[in-house]
Formats: sequence, C-alpha cells, structure tokens
Amino acid sequence: MQLPINEKYTHSKTFLLNNIAILYGGWVAEKVIFGEITTGAGNDIERASELARKMVCEWGMSDELGPLAYGKKEEQIFLGREINQHRDYSEDTARKIDEVVKNIILDATTATTILLEENIDILKTVAEELLDKETITLEDIDRIIQELKDKAEPVAADADAGEESGQESAKVTLEKTADKA
Repeated sequence: MQLPINEKYTHSKTFLLNNIAILYGGWVAEKVIFGEITTGAGNDIERASELARKMVCEWGMSDELGPLAYGKKEEQIFLGREINQHRDYSEDTARKIDEVVKNIILDATTATTILLEENIDILKTVAEELLDKETITLEDIDRIIQELKDKAEPVAADADAGEESGQESAKVTLEKTADKA
C-alpha cells in the first residue's frame, strides 16, 4: 500500500507510467517467485488498467491517438452518484484505444519484471522482512539494500564498464515506455 506524501492534483506521464509499474509489482513478483499468479493482485490490476485507460481516453497521453478525449461522461445523481460513459468513437478507434492501453500495461509489466529479476535478492529479503514485521518503512528498505550491497563481492571495474544497475535499467525501460505511450 502506498501512503500519500503530499496531495497533488496533476501528474506527469512518467509518474503515471511508474505508478502502473508499481501496481503490477505484486503480480509480477508472484510470476517471478512462484511461476504462477493468484487473485491477490486483482484490485491492483483493475486500478492500473483504469489508470492506463484514463491516460489514453481522458488525458490525451497517447502518441498514437493524439491529445484527444475519447468518450463523454454523463453524471446522474439519483439516490447516489451514477456515472455513465457514452462512447462517441468508432469500433476502429475502440480497438486502437484497447491496443494502446494493452501496450502501456505490457511495457509496465516488462519493466517491472526486469527490475525484480535483476534485484531478486532485494525482493526475497524484503519479503522475509515483511513476514517478520508485517509492515516495513522506506528506511527498512534502504537498510536492506545497503546491507546487500555491503555483502556483494566487489566486481572488477572493467567487467562492469557500460553495464547499468537493475534500478537504472528499469528506469530507462520506463522512460522509453513514457516516450512511446
């Protein structure tokens, strides 16, 4: 669960793509660790899919479809709030929207998979810590990462030349995704 740091009313495309990748973290971790997925990530998948669709249909964050809004919202207040969405675009456009949304999700899951596979020791250690404590802080995660760095054997500088760390390569992957979407 992510805790709000500050209330914010606008978000960048990169921020939203990173949020989608974060929402898929548990789902990807299940695939990486257990080789199987469960229903546990259902709400995260729903939220990530909704966010990707809003990026495309409401906020114009798609190079393929342009800075347009697709679908009109109609709010009706009758014993509560009901929001209907009217589709004002063709079947071809609907397919394109679905394809762009799917690509956003696939790019996010790919980036998350790369990040978790390259940092599998951190993932396993964080999981163990969560089993012990049930809740961990950012400081706990930073400590775990530092302890694992300290334990790692030094690698020759020439063998490392030109290679990126797991976090950097995942960041690059997410930034490339932001450019494509």
